[in-house]
Amino acid sequence: MTTTPDRFPGPQEEEELIVTSQDADPEIAGAIRYVSGSFRAKDGDGVFDLRSGSGLSESGHRILRQLVHFVDNGPSEGFDSGAYRETTGTIFPTAIVWYDKSGEGKKKIIEKLITWTGVNPTTIVYKIYDATETLLATASDAISYSGVFETSRTRTITVA
Repeated sequence: MTTTPDRFPGPQEEEELIVTSQDADPEIAGAIRYVSGSFRAKDGDGVFDLRSGSGLSESGHRILRQLVHFVDNGPSEGFDSGAYRETTGTIFPTAIVWYDKSGEGKKKIIEKLITWTGVNPTTIVYKIYDATETLLATASDAISYSGVFETSRTRTITVA
């Protein structure tokens, strides 16, 4: 086991940590400073306020987690296990929509829209809806290829 800065084995235990005020934002990725009454941090994208609310809220994260698990594994947390699926397209599906039930009065749960370039899907858009079919979140994947091999995938997430 490695030693902590206090030279004792195991985790360091302190009552509190006091960060003294600084005049400028952090300059190194991974650093945190207390500047003008706010905690400021720097990551690979730049400096940000830790309380700014950038990023996903707890409810937005839950919605997105449900979307990914539903699409990857079938009905998941918060969804009826009797979900009904419709696929549009013949050889290459262009849309897959899951509904809460089949027949009249059905409501969308998840929608997966696929754009194809030849035999490769180049854009995949996942949309998740609530019980009133209000859009809650969208995750879009832009996919690049070298021949038939995927070389990169960029995901954009929007929480409504």
